[in-house]
Amino acid sequence: MSDAKQDKKADITRRDFLRGATAAGAGLMFAKGATAVGGTSGGEDLNIALVGCGSQGRILLMDCLKIDGIRFKAICDIWDYHKKYAANILKAYKQEANVYTDYREMLAQENDLDAVIIAVPDWKHAEITIASLKAGLDVYCEKEMSNDLDEAKKMVTTAQETGKLLQIGHQRRSNPRYLHAEHMIYEEELLGRLTHTRGQWHRAKRQPRGWPKKYVMSDEKLEKYGYGSMERFRNWRWYKKFSGGPICDLGSHQIDIFNWWLRAAPSAVTAMGGTNYYPDWEWWDSVIAVYEYDTPAGKAIGQYDVLNTTSFGGFYEVFMGDMGTMKISEDAKIGQIYREAHAQKTEWEDQADKVEDMGKKAIELKVGETRKGEGGQMERVVHDVDKPVHTYHLENFFGAVRGENELTCPAEVGYETAVTVLKTNEAVRSGKKVSYKPEEFKV
Repeated sequence: MSDAKQDKKADITRRDFLRGATAAGAGLMFAKGATAVGGTSGGEDLNIALVGCGSQGRILLMDCLKIDGIRFKAICDIWDYHKKYAANILKAYKQEANVYTDYREMLAQENDLDAVIIAVPDWKHAEITIASLKAGLDVYCEKEMSNDLDEAKKMVTTAQETGKLLQIGHQRRSNPRYLHAEHMIYEEELLGRLTHTRGQWHRAKRQPRGWPKKYVMSDEKLEKYGYGSMERFRNWRWYKKFSGGPICDLGSHQIDIFNWWLRAAPSAVTAMGGTNYYPDWEWWDSVIAVYEYDTPAGKAIGQYDVLNTTSFGGFYEVFMGDMGTMKISEDAKIGQIYREAHAQKTEWEDQADKVEDMGKKAIELKVGETRKGEGGQMERVVHDVDKPVHTYHLENFFGAVRGENELTCPAEVGYETAVTVLKTNEAVRSGKKVSYKPEEFKV
């Protein structure tokens, strides 16, 4: 990410959070009514469509239904089961939407849409996003942008040429916990100089996804839309035609945070992986990667692993500096700050809430406003994440559509992450260190 873009984002962050000392680490209250990361209550109603009504699409659908002023006018999916499921949800919320199988028919028929949410398999992201942007609509597209970098680049250029908004679904970019933590790292300098980062996403073993037999798509339909079989359609994440594999599906969320908080894209990656447990899968069931960074503060190393055979440890990120370490996750139960013994204490540290973790006292990571009350006592008003994790990112998108704020993950930023993770797959394939060129991250 360029320094200019990062400086601009930092300004947005500061504008919408209240700075103050904190008992939980530089407490910032998510400002009531702030719109830089969301909070789109009020304002004009927005008419939207959902393309892709599978598991992720339904998560976004449910989150949108809890945001004021959002009206679904259309839903689209090639599978009748998905369409029926989503339509029934909308009816329960007293929203009637037109139902389509082909997104092209939807774009041709619907003339009062403001925006489209796209949650189809990765290989179709670029095609549907580009068509929607050219139809004059703003787009929220799930990550990964695409499993093909040339297609991802076309998404960026189309958004630039049409002047329409394109938000990529790296939802941590709008999460108050992550914005709060970024503030602590760079405004409070709580960790000192960052030297290492580590992340993981571990999932228990799983069976292939099945399907209700009465909803089997015909061979002709499966061929028409490029899947060939119900098994490939339902388990598309494990086929190289349709996705970028686990390092994209899961890892890109967290590796995106590496790039964001280290203020740099990586200069090189070394990685290994394999189908060690699921020999019939095309994509590797495990990937372990090491990234090299040349940050504005100096060199840093990032370690990441994604496993699909064990849930041990779950998912989180750790940022280590010469003054302290922070562990953070979308899971609000995970959030600790470990200060080095030689680090100078902040004025709030002694009064901070502490927890025992790994045999050490750690400061709890909370989002809130803390200020000195009468008699010098600390007065705490904690406002940690109290909405589903995608809601803040959707609110940010809808706020941008209304002209209230800027996107936290525009296409250019999503592209930088796509380059990072897709070249990680290249490193696994080659068995060699792969270097990144700075120009590769720009469009």
